[in-house]
Amino acid sequence: MPIFSTPTGVDLFYEIHEPGPLVVNPETIVFSHGLLWSGRMFIDQVLAFKSRYRVVTYDHRGQGQSSAPTNGYDMETVYADAVALIEGLQLGPCHFAGLSMGGFVGMRLASRRPDLLRSLMLLETSADPEPEENRVKYTLLNTMVRYIGIWAVVKPVMRIMFSRTFLHDPARLADRKRWEAELRKNRPSITKAVEGVITRRGVYDELGAIHCPTLVIVGDEDVATVPAKAHRIHQKIAGSLLMTIPEAGHTSSVEAPNAVNAAIRQFLVGIGAAA
Repeated sequence: MPIFSTPTGVDLFYEIHEPGPLVVNPETIVFSHGLLWSGRMFIDQVLAFKSRYRVVTYDHRGQGQSSAPTNGYDMETVYADAVALIEGLQLGPCHFAGLSMGGFVGMRLASRRPDLLRSLMLLETSADPEPEENRVKYTLLNTMVRYIGIWAVVKPVMRIMFSRTFLHDPARLADRKRWEAELRKNRPSITKAVEGVITRRGVYDELGAIHCPTLVIVGDEDVATVPAKAHRIHQKIAGSLLMTIPEAGHTSSVEAPNAVNAAIRQFLVGIGAAA
């Protein structure tokens, strides 16, 4: 199992998918997942891009197959993990795609360590602190997880993570079951990661320092980070491109993989990356 040990002693699980031998000096795309998930939420993106790019996924501390330290789950620490991973595995400068929590990491990288990024792709994310109404709701759900278990919140969390279209489509029943099962895999330590997300500091004031090509993607049914949040990021990052994914929610990489892949491909081609 590929593991990268950070300077702070956290073991991060990662996967590197190399293109075929005919692709010389491939560019690298690093995918950074959202809260409660793992790098597996980018399965469809890996399949779409691994023939032309070196595609990397990794699990944040305390999530997926990465180790769960006793402390250090705030966004600054998770950002430091990403810096260590990119530098340690010599992945930069890379195209960095972050969804939700991964977007919190991506914005920090682009504004503070532009040498590590070739471009930035932000999916279903926000540059602001968590709204108070969300903090109250998410804290309650987190308390239930702490004292009862993750199973107790699967249904309400699914309604936060996915669009109404996805949740009510009979043809997507198997997909829903699959991702419910993924939610249930979370360890008790997930409560620390949730706390780090809902108490995070905003980085809106840092967005003006982002100068690399940037794509902002949002599902038009996202209720966790509503489309207005994406518009706000787009307006602050000069020259950024905004794309809206119809009938997708907060987990657009899973809900609408073809549309997300098309948006990423169009963006990469537009900035002169591989087709």
